[in-house]
Amino acid sequence: MFKGSNVALITPFNNNGLDEDAYIKLIHFHMDNGTSGLVPAGTTGESPTLSHEEHQRVIDLCIKESNGKIPVIAGTGSNSTEEAISLTSHAEKAGANGALIVTPYYNKPTQEGLYQHYKAINDKCGIPILIYNIPGRSVIDMSVDTMARLFELKNIVGVKDATGDLNRVEQQLSKMGKEFIQMTGNDDNAFEFNKRGGIGAISVTANLAPKLCSDFQKLSTSKNEDELVEAKRLDDILQPVHTAMFVESNPSPVKYGAKLMNLCDDEVRLPLVKITDNTKAIVKKALESAKLI
Repeated sequence: MFKGSNVALITPFNNNGLDEDAYIKLIHFHMDNGTSGLVPAGTTGESPTLSHEEHQRVIDLCIKESNGKIPVIAGTGSNSTEEAISLTSHAEKAGANGALIVTPYYNKPTQEGLYQHYKAINDKCGIPILIYNIPGRSVIDMSVDTMARLFELKNIVGVKDATGDLNRVEQQLSKMGKEFIQMTGNDDNAFEFNKRGGIGAISVTANLAPKLCSDFQKLSTSKNEDELVEAKRLDDILQPVHTAMFVESNPSPVKYGAKLMNLCDDEVRLPLVKITDNTKAIVKKALESAKLI
């Protein structure tokens, strides 16, 4: 269903408004360069500072422009269950192939609260749901047992795992089996993640290196030794880019990289700010090392 290199799409802005022309250009850039799936309106897409209308618009545009050629997994999470239901319902009606729903941030629900949050969304919607487990941003960490309970529901199909704990891959594989989709949210651990049972990534770096990330993902799940060696070579090329993307808060670095590649401007919305000159130098050097500029 979902696998390979899925891009956590940035949302281009111009004078603090949505730059639709640049956004459409980005979508086609990915379709032309082997990206497996598009993930609009996630953290990298600055969903916390999108209005509801903008949130729905970037999802609508993504579905329209991709035209069924590759899957669209819409970011529809919220720390309000009712809001998450509303955003997911909209994505479903618009034709999204799935929804990426982050664990509720700030509220700090218990494991039972997490279960009931996702169950409520599951019960009101009819598209596949990926749990987005990212304790570094949401504070809470969904346990493997809670995830297993949720996997029993009709629409819960997998996880974007941004815990950084590679042992989770094997624990989740043991508990839920191979049918449970596991994709990493950490570009830097993607090679080892896939070796342990993962089948892809929802990637920040793919915004800038869609072909490299796509080729790497295809090779990294191979059983062929020569292909795994090539996957490791591509991973080594990508590692400096992965590191540069998180020198400052995402998505400020990746937006600067996109500006260097003439994909869109590096404008971000407060409370995010553009990166410092020191970070600009790091991003530029990383892109040059990967021959992206």
